[in-house]
Amino acid sequence: MSTAAAAAAITATPRQTRPSPLNPNARSAASPATNATVSTTTTTRTHLSNLDRLLIRPPPLPLPLHNKRPPPPPPADDLAAADDDRSSRGGRLLNALNLSTLLPFTRKPAVDEMSPRSLAHLQRLLTLSPRQSPKCSIAGEWRRFHGDGGWDGLLDPLDQNLRREILRYGDLVQAAYATFHSMPAPEQRALVLPDRSYRATRCLFATSSLSIPTWMANRRSSATAWLTQRSSFVGYVAVCDDENEIRRMGRRDIVVVLRGTATCPEWAENLRAGLVPVDDDDDDVASSSSPATAKVAKGFLSLYKTAGDHVASLSESIVDEVKRLVDLYKGEEMSITVVGHSLGASLALLAADELAAAELRRAIPIAVVSFGGPKTGNRAFADRLERVRGVNVLRVVNAGDVVTRVPAAAAAPAMMIGGGGGGGHVHVGAELRVDSRDSPCLRADAGPACCHDLEAYLHLLDGFAGAGKPFRADASRSVARLLTYQRPSVRRAYVERARVLGFEPPATPRNGAGGEGQYGYLASPT
Repeated sequence: MSTAAAAAAITATPRQTRPSPLNPNARSAASPATNATVSTTTTTRTHLSNLDRLLIRPPPLPLPLHNKRPPPPPPADDLAAADDDRSSRGGRLLNALNLSTLLPFTRKPAVDEMSPRSLAHLQRLLTLSPRQSPKCSIAGEWRRFHGDGGWDGLLDPLDQNLRREILRYGDLVQAAYATFHSMPAPEQRALVLPDRSYRATRCLFATSSLSIPTWMANRRSSATAWLTQRSSFVGYVAVCDDENEIRRMGRRDIVVVLRGTATCPEWAENLRAGLVPVDDDDDDVASSSSPATAKVAKGFLSLYKTAGDHVASLSESIVDEVKRLVDLYKGEEMSITVVGHSLGASLALLAADELAAAELRRAIPIAVVSFGGPKTGNRAFADRLERVRGVNVLRVVNAGDVVTRVPAAAAAPAMMIGGGGGGGHVHVGAELRVDSRDSPCLRADAGPACCHDLEAYLHLLDGFAGAGKPFRADASRSVARLLTYQRPSVRRAYVERARVLGFEPPATPRNGAGGEGQYGYLASPT
């Protein structure tokens, strides 16, 4: 029976005294007493038949949630009472369980039901399976998608091929988070990337120059030692070695991937926002206020340049590995892409600046794609990176993410810990701005943690069409990780519909280690 036929059957049946299982929000008048038994029996059978067709027999999907029968939706009265109770505390909640706020293609007047096709679509949104690699060929204009021309004409409206490329880079950063959470100890490890056309070639480690207080070192346990370790896994270098993908992209892509803040020393380094010269030969002018000196935040430079007890500095590791890969594939068309989230976005700018200085004679295009990055350096650093060294920088920014606005001018003096003054922190590159309030899945009052979360960024990118345009109706990225780690910021209707479908998020290990869907869980300081 089609959805239209089911709706017709529901309309044709006599009125009942109880809400319909398919539409609990609808309230019907009482039936005449003489026909009560017949009416109740007829409508119950009709609704149960439709419920079986809609919920028990959707199109077959390879998902674990088919293994159990979904529970019925909660009564509308319970949802309304809960909404009224939470609204009295100042929260902004949905007034009713209205599916039209979730999926635009399910809008029906005064009816809150889902067709088998809509159920199948929502089930796909709840799967944890990785997205497939982009299939559209960009070989003819790959330099434009890599930033040649500043992505002019590609950002608003957002080109679908560029969207897919950015999402793929974001998933590579998610793999760095997952690897760190699964094994935070500073040691070599095997990396499994979501895009199998890329192969990881070297693990990267960042080391803080700050010493750990004795009292903190003595009190840490084996389960929490990673929180205070000076050297931590921060990312990896990978190269595309799939011939089909190389032909599709028009070149062999070398990618440097860097995660955001996770350990206590990294948090402490973030607070050292005083500007210092990037180059070692400028130490004698560390206190100079000359605008011609390229400077960056001292904490970021410390994590980038400091070597650990058993690992090389992040700077040395990146430059050595990229040079090795460039020599290995000499003569091929190549590109270098540096990707990072939060703290990793700032480290990506430092890496791109150094790589550009080393690779200028080879004329290999270098681009930075960052998510939720703070201000890293002064105007001289930004000009040198873009105009002198020719690095293309694309910043993906969530309008509600406070991390992208620090350090602010008024807060800069208080944050100049352990570094020279001068202020002048600025952003660099082209900006692609998304907004949590545009998502039909996220609450309008989503908190700072959600606005900075990498998975929230990728969710918004998947639905972004352009400034002032509605969220894409065909956005298909999984919302399973949002439900797992940002559930308080997900609209109530989406949470309830996921519960009806039997979706159970994976359990989160208490020690912060391992687990599918752990990506991007630790947010940088705000």
